[in-house]
Amino acid sequence: MSSRFAPGRAMAAGAGVAAAALGAGVGELLAALLAPRSSPFAAIGSVLIDAAPRWAKDLAIALFGTADKVALLVLIALVLLAVAAVAGLLQRRRPPWGVALAGALGIIGAVAAVTRADAGALALLPSLVAGVVSAGVLAMLLRRKHAGSEEAGLTRRTFLIGSAAAVVAGAGMAAWAATRSAGGRTVAAIRAALRLPAAGAPAHVPAAAELGLPGLAPVITPNSEFYRIDTALIVPEIDPARWRLRVHGLVEREVELSWDELLALPLVEHVATLACVSNEVGGGLIGNAVWLGYPIRELLAQAGPLPEADMVLSRSQDGFTAGTPLEALTDDRGALLAVGMNGEPLPFDHGFPVRMVVPGLYGYVSATKWVVDLEVTRFDSDRAYWTDRGWSERGPIKLQSRIDVPHAGQVAAGKTTIAGVAWHQKVGVAGVEVQVDDGPWRSADLAAAISSDTWVQWSLRTDLDPGEHVIRCRALSADGSTQTSDTAPPAPDGATGWHTRRITAA
Repeated sequence: MSSRFAPGRAMAAGAGVAAAALGAGVGELLAALLAPRSSPFAAIGSVLIDAAPRWAKDLAIALFGTADKVALLVLIALVLLAVAAVAGLLQRRRPPWGVALAGALGIIGAVAAVTRADAGALALLPSLVAGVVSAGVLAMLLRRKHAGSEEAGLTRRTFLIGSAAAVVAGAGMAAWAATRSAGGRTVAAIRAALRLPAAGAPAHVPAAAELGLPGLAPVITPNSEFYRIDTALIVPEIDPARWRLRVHGLVEREVELSWDELLALPLVEHVATLACVSNEVGGGLIGNAVWLGYPIRELLAQAGPLPEADMVLSRSQDGFTAGTPLEALTDDRGALLAVGMNGEPLPFDHGFPVRMVVPGLYGYVSATKWVVDLEVTRFDSDRAYWTDRGWSERGPIKLQSRIDVPHAGQVAAGKTTIAGVAWHQKVGVAGVEVQVDDGPWRSADLAAAISSDTWVQWSLRTDLDPGEHVIRCRALSADGSTQTSDTAPPAPDGATGWHTRRITAA
């Protein structure tokens, strides 16, 4: 007499996880070989980034900072494993719905891959194959057979599938890395061999702009320490020889620019401080660099914007868009199509080969990386990536200051140096005031300003008695305004408030 084999819950969940892991590994391996930008994880992650509500993005940046993308990939893996376990349990109780769920994951990944702006002809294949493999393996593991040694057999099969999944996933990751390295080696080699033209108007950073105090952010932020916030899970690697920029829309004539044509133009250097709108008061999502590029106003002058235009919608290679006020790209500020950063070609993470740099505006409305398209249009006709998600349209940077030293914690009593940076790009900083506890506001000493488009360092020497102290700072703008004490979160147009440090002098 025969009986039907019904595995335990833990075994069924384990079978689902093993099947999904093998499918995911096969999908990543196939993506590495055929379509590196269609990695199932990256495709689903990119869709989640686009679909996430504003509060979720703010929370991710607040919790993980520039490691938010790594955190997202880990979260995707955990969710995949959880859903896979559910698929195993569902297949145990109500076949074939578990198999259907496993296959549906592949379909979701395929849809996510083909809807990306830079999707290739084979974009859907890795995720579809991953779904088919997951569904097939789950059906094989949990097929109903005679009892006897079947439970032991299932345990062995699950172990073997899990081992194979680990091997294939490892091979997939290695192949993906090798493909990125090999495919990127060509672009990386091109970048490494690049010798950018010298600027016709080089930037000048006065020696007095750098106070040189330990713990104080340097006036020029090294490329390796410059913050990175964008929506790209896989950083685009664009061969400059294939790069093109199209300027079109509400213009008298369309303009198209190649890499060689861009480098042949009279390039200039400009020092500018960029800031992310997600930066909290006192946060580190801000940096200052020497940028090399071509003034955007000159390029737009060639196109001839029509009188009714008031916005330029810039588009990245990966589909990201930003809406920049036309006036910010045509006035006398140093808005650039940048090709260099701190004396070298742009790093890949910061937009190689070409990005936008626009002083005075938060990055979400201006600092498009890997830029390939400028559409002259109107705010009432087009919307950009972040404005569609509830952020303000124009994004002017707010007057802010930050305390870098002393750090929160314990310091020595007596003479103490308080120092930090302040910024109000396009307007300039006229002064910084510091308050210790509830005492009077005292004027700090300012370092030499590079320009109104950059932050400025400041410092104050003071005596601290033993005990606990609260230190606050506020900036004074060149337009006569004072940094507000009103506290506001980053959304929808930038954080406000006074940066405060609590320390103990001993």
